[in-house]
Amino acid sequence: MLWTIFVSLLVLWLLGLFTGYTLGGFLHVLLVIAIVVILVNIYQGRKAKS
Repeated sequence: MLWTIFVSLLVLWLLGLFTGYTLGGFLHVLLVIAIVVILVNIYQGRKAKS
């Protein structure tokens, strides 16, 4: 589910860059949050396996 959110935010962010339409900084904030959540999830997954 996190990957779906990440990909959709990434696509919307890229569309915003190319069309000039953005939701202020809101979309950028959501993208950063999604990246941080994914990195934390990956880090915790590796930590649990070792």
